[in-house]
Amino acid sequence: MKYRTVFDIIGPVMIGPSSSHTAGAARIGRTARTVFGRVPKEIIITLYGSFAKTYRGHGTDIALVGGILDFDTYDERMPLSLQMAKKAGIDVRFVESEEIADHPNTARIHLSDDQGKLEVVGISIGGGKIEIVELNGFELKLSGNSPTLLVLHKDQFGAVADVATILAKHEINIGYMQVARKEKGLEALMSIETDQSVTPELLKEIRQKSGMYSVTVLNN
Repeated sequence: MKYRTVFDIIGPVMIGPSSSHTAGAARIGRTARTVFGRVPKEIIITLYGSFAKTYRGHGTDIALVGGILDFDTYDERMPLSLQMAKKAGIDVRFVESEEIADHPNTARIHLSDDQGKLEVVGISIGGGKIEIVELNGFELKLSGNSPTLLVLHKDQFGAVADVATILAKHEINIGYMQVARKEKGLEALMSIETDQSVTPELLKEIRQKSGMYSVTVLNN
């Protein structure tokens, strides 16, 4: 096994007792917040497997909500996340599922407000590392280790080419790309891992193309 940094061995800088149940959970929550783009009014978190059985003792509930509040793993406000969410008027609910998930450390996060809603499924794979495996019903496999461009768009001719052309114009190399759709001609999702950072100017160019509904970058 190859390690990219020393933190792959000793784990992340964090507040909490467990890299998988606390740091990983915080990163799942923060990824959901980044995609949603704002503070939600309602948070519903469904927990599976080990998460469902131990989330209170390991602080998984605190970490998930802290991430949704945009706290990093080492943020000193993390232990107060539940109180801070309540004070902000955010409705937070946890559901303990008995359903057997593909991975024991799985959380399904539903965020909503008057402007819209989002559902993200993430797993904590150990050492603070995560994978996002579902976004609004689209199956994914996002590690968060590289800048990742998420483009929700109309399933139409030329959409993928438009995005690829803009990336090439800005000299951005694609490391991995996945395109999924629910039904022909409706919504589709591009997830693109890049070797370079994605600039706000590039995001603006993509948003201006026909049929682009939402454009977000993770871990830039």
